[in-house]
Amino acid sequence: MHRFANPTRFLRLADAILPWSAAIAVLTITAGLIWGLGFAPPDYQQGDTVRIMFVHVPSAWMALFIYGAMAVSSAVALIWKHAVADLVAKASAPIGAGFCLICLISGSLWGEPMWGTWWQWDARLTSMLILLFLYIGYMALWQAFDDPQRAAKAAAILALVGSVNLPIIKFSVDWWNTLHQPASVFTLSGPKIHISMLMPLLLMAVGFKAYYVSVLVLRTRAEIMARRIRALRLTYAQAEAAE
Repeated sequence: MHRFANPTRFLRLADAILPWSAAIAVLTITAGLIWGLGFAPPDYQQGDTVRIMFVHVPSAWMALFIYGAMAVSSAVALIWKHAVADLVAKASAPIGAGFCLICLISGSLWGEPMWGTWWQWDARLTSMLILLFLYIGYMALWQAFDDPQRAAKAAAILALVGSVNLPIIKFSVDWWNTLHQPASVFTLSGPKIHISMLMPLLLMAVGFKAYYVSVLVLRTRAEIMARRIRALRLTYAQAEAAE
C-alpha cells in the first residue's frame, strides 16, 4: 500500500483502471436494468413494485460499502500518514451520500404501497438516515477548516466513529422488530430469492461498484491536481514574499 502513497504512481494505476471500470459499469448497469425492469417476473405478493429492489438494494449495499471504505482509508491516513488515503476518503464521500440518498428515496417509494406509509421510524430506516447525516457531516468538516491537514484529521476521526453505525444498519432487522424485511441475499443458508431476480440484482451491484470505482478515480485525480496547484501557489507566494 505504501507504493501508492506516491500520487504519481497512484495516478498511473488509476489511468489503467478507469477505462475498464467505466466499461463494466455501463455494460452491467444497462444489462441489470433491462433484465430487472423488463424481464424479471413480478413478485407474487408485491407485483411490479418489487422492481424498485433492483435500484434500492444495490444502493443500500453501496452506501454501506463506501462508508466502510472511507473508514479504512481514514484509519490508514491517521496511522501510516498515507498521502493519498485522505483524498480517497474525501473523494468517496459525495458518491456514498448519493447512493444513500437514492436508497432512502427508492425505499420510500417502495414502502408506500407495501406499508401504507412513506416513512417509518424503525431501526433500519432511522440508522440509514443517520448514515446520510454522517456523510454530510464528513463533507462539512472538510469545508470547515482552512488548513487541509486539520480538516483531514477531523473528518477521519468522524469517519471512524461513524463506522459504528454500519453493523447497526446491517443487523437492525435481526436485533429489533421492524417493518423492514430481513436479509434475503446474504444469509447463512444462501439467497432466498429466485435466480431470475437474483441475477439482475447482482448485475446492478457489480455495475454500481464499477461506477463507484470510475467516479472515485476521477474525483481523486482532481483532488491530487488541486493539492498540487495549491502547493505551487503557496511556493510562488513564499518566493514573492522573500523577494
